[in-house]
Amino acid sequence: MAKAQKVQMEWQGLQVGMTGRAEEQVTEANLAKTLGSGSLSVYGTPAMSCLMERAAAELLELHVPAGWTTVGSSMAIEHRAPSPLGAEIRAEAEVTAVEGRKVCFAVRAFAGTQEIGSGTHERFAVDAERFMAKACSLPV
Repeated sequence: MAKAQKVQMEWQGLQVGMTGRAEEQVTEANLAKTLGSGSLSVYGTPAMSCLMERAAAELLELHVPAGWTTVGSSMAIEHRAPSPLGAEIRAEAEVTAVEGRKVCFAVRAFAGTQEIGSGTHERFAVDAERFMAKACSLPV
C-alpha cells in the first residue's frame, strides 16, 4: 500500500495570541431540551461547543490559502454555569500553538461578563478538494 503524500501549506499571518470571537443569543433552537442534551430550558452544551468551534474556525478562515479550510479534530470543554432563554453568549478562541497544519486554542464562553465554560480545541488545515474527495470515497 502506497504511503499518503504529505501536503504542505503556509499559514498567512497566523500568530499565537490571535483571538476569534462568535456570538449568539439563547433561543429555543439552542436550548438543552431542544438539542437533546438535557431536559431544561437553558443554553445547551452542544451549542456552547459549536459556538467555541465557530470562533476558532472563522479566525482561521482569514489565514488559510485559497482552496484550504480547517476541520475540528479535538474539543475538551467544561460547561460550568447555566444561561437562560434570551441570554447573549460570546465565545472566544485564542491561538495557543501553531504546529504545522495543526492549531491549538484555549476556548472560553461568556454570558455577559460571567464565564460559563472553557477548554481546549484543535483544528487542522486541509486542502478542501482533497478532503471532500476522501470523504466522498467512504462508504455511506
